[in-house]
Amino acid sequence: MQTESKRIYIADDDDNIRQIVKTFLSSDGYAVEDFPTGDLLLERFRQTPCDLAILDVMMPGSDGFTVCTELRKISTVPIIMLTARDSENDYAMGLGLGSDDYITKPFSAMALLMRVRAIFRRIDFESRKHEPSAPAAVTVGRLTLDEDRRHILNNGTPLALTPTEYEVLKYLMLHKDQAVSREELLNTVWGFESVVETRATDDTVRRLRQKLGGCGVNIAAVWGYGFRLEETA
Repeated sequence: MQTESKRIYIADDDDNIRQIVKTFLSSDGYAVEDFPTGDLLLERFRQTPCDLAILDVMMPGSDGFTVCTELRKISTVPIIMLTARDSENDYAMGLGLGSDDYITKPFSAMALLMRVRAIFRRIDFESRKHEPSAPAAVTVGRLTLDEDRRHILNNGTPLALTPTEYEVLKYLMLHKDQAVSREELLNTVWGFESVVETRATDDTVRRLRQKLGGCGVNIAAVWGYGFRLEETA
């Protein structure tokens, strides 16, 4: 698989897990750096940003949730959370803080690789695909979609969106005033069907709503179905 030497950072206090993940991802062509703590990963990221970060939740020093929060203050880099705890609260917290995916230990290296590929695939595919039927420019309220630069602008100023937030909002803009189901968003944006829970869509939409104040749009809930992007007065 062509990975274009994408840089991945992983933080986990388990030496074996770090080495297994590093070896597996490196063999697929990624440039991987590993760190025993999230604080070291964050320090390295501030010097040289990566293309994707993998964070264990339970680590010495700052935990994965804290590191995720700090990364989100300075970057929209894709983030995958790793945890030995399998609870809905942890899952919701990770997504709520802006992570793009969540995988529970024990996991197979192949499963993690597939998640990594899926994230890069939906980012890279957007820069390559040709949609002749799509309009040259899409404007909803004060928002304008700039697919070439992968930006969504509010009165000309790019919104600070994670890759997942961008894809969800873009899809809603391309289907403005239409009801879009949670399953449709999961399949289109995350690239999974039953693997990713529908909570991922709700948490991503909640974060988007917080960022869309003053944009002249509203993401309305369609009860029992999904969401619809509407212009507001």
